[in-house]
Amino acid sequence: MSSKYGEKIIDKASPHTVKKFELLEGYIESWKEIMLLQSACEELIFIDCMSSSGEYIDIDGKTVYGTPVRADKLLREAASRYTRKNIRVIFNDKSAEKIDHLKTLIPESSGNYHVSFYNEDCNILLRNLQDKICGANGTHYLLFYDPYQAVIDWDALMPYFNHWGEVIINHMLSDSIRAVREAKSPEAVSKYESTYRGREIMELSEWGSDKKKYESCVESIIRSLRMRKSRDYFIASFPFFNVNNALLYDIIHCTGHIKGFKLFKKTAWQIFGGQSSNKRPLKSEAGQGVFVFPDDNNESSDEYCYTVDDIAHYIHGKFTGRKNVPVSEIWDLLNFHPVFPSEGFKNDIKQRLKEIYGDKVSGKAISFEA
Repeated sequence: MSSKYGEKIIDKASPHTVKKFELLEGYIESWKEIMLLQSACEELIFIDCMSSSGEYIDIDGKTVYGTPVRADKLLREAASRYTRKNIRVIFNDKSAEKIDHLKTLIPESSGNYHVSFYNEDCNILLRNLQDKICGANGTHYLLFYDPYQAVIDWDALMPYFNHWGEVIINHMLSDSIRAVREAKSPEAVSKYESTYRGREIMELSEWGSDKKKYESCVESIIRSLRMRKSRDYFIASFPFFNVNNALLYDIIHCTGHIKGFKLFKKTAWQIFGGQSSNKRPLKSEAGQGVFVFPDDNNESSDEYCYTVDDIAHYIHGKFTGRKNVPVSEIWDLLNFHPVFPSEGFKNDIKQRLKEIYGDKVSGKAISFEA
């Protein structure tokens, strides 16, 4: 389906795109319950500032719905149960035709559930909304920032990193790796220098295809934008691959709350079927290079896909030779790990510790072999 200007309204959704929808849907499903149960949360807001049309065609020719439709269904149902809470969803796209199509898929506002549509540049929208959302008493938000290219306006995002909310960003790595060294026009140079704030195009060109440098740079930028440096801030990043195992983008989750951090890691691993990315095929030995883990002694062969075996390897290396280690100490170690989940896989982890290393596992403690 195309608009009168020839623009596609219903795009094709590759398997990795559908998996991205599932990750957001899975997170929102649990996130809303956690937040709405908090007495301090009076209003819950979901913002998808690059919504597209909400409808896609998958590789089998079947209709599949995107994040806006999935989020609307979940949050609308929650509003019917939490009648004393206000729930708002905000959808935006630069394409008026796509927003018009999205409106046909999303029912109108009702009671304590409020729907807003915008047809603006997403960064202008975020600037216009920040005073109404950021810092508002009793308001908690989840912002999804999903550009098609490596274009990130950090100034527009900065207020959302610094208040009672969470931000999820699509960092389009493939665009940068492919095009940075070919950027010649002032517009192209400005695009990449702005996205990798403070880095000049010559330095970016020298990075070549070194994914870790781009990923590390983005994490550093996010942390630099936090105004209250003394408070913990958690960043989880999960890579997405196409069917040929080419890395396309990272989905980055940013929060000041450990519960959200733990939940996002758990959700990602569950969506990926017990590993840390959708990279194929599934392997028994894997590793992900988005972050450097000191002293983890990781000897796995795959740089971008951890499995439960890797978690077991990491834990055994940390506690080798110790006896009767409380499981609470072990899970707390994983709570703060940038990729490994502490929830959802505890039984699997304990089983692999027994099978691989012969560690003695009881209900409340684990004794690690030397």
